[in-house]
Amino acid sequence: MKLVGIHHVAIICSDYERSKRFYVEQLGFAVLQETYRGDRQSYKLDLRVDDCTQIELFSFPNPPQRAQYPEACGLRHLAFAVANLDEAVALLTAQTIAVEPIRLDALTGKRFTFFKDPDGLPLELYEISAGA
Repeated sequence: MKLVGIHHVAIICSDYERSKRFYVEQLGFAVLQETYRGDRQSYKLDLRVDDCTQIELFSFPNPPQRAQYPEACGLRHLAFAVANLDEAVALLTAQTIAVEPIRLDALTGKRFTFFKDPDGLPLELYEISAGA
């Protein structure tokens, strides 16, 4: 078996409309499909990140809280590649999205920072060189 990439990341949100606005209007992801599943009282929103990757945004009635401490077992954070970190940070802060100070990855020499989605899910911006 040869894995060729990540197809999607699934996120469960507490407030569907708020999270939909965040990922579509503030982060700029395109809506591929929106489905309401009445039997589950749940929305599923498919968002395009790039040509190969999607986010599946789910809503469920009364989902349990996520463990908030950073070293909990499981998915730690979701990282998005950007060509210009300063520009990306400026766009987020212009939308009143709090962004942590930019840091330098000691292993790769690349710059990165974190911000959070409406449910506190940690999201990273990781600066890559053009074409990487």
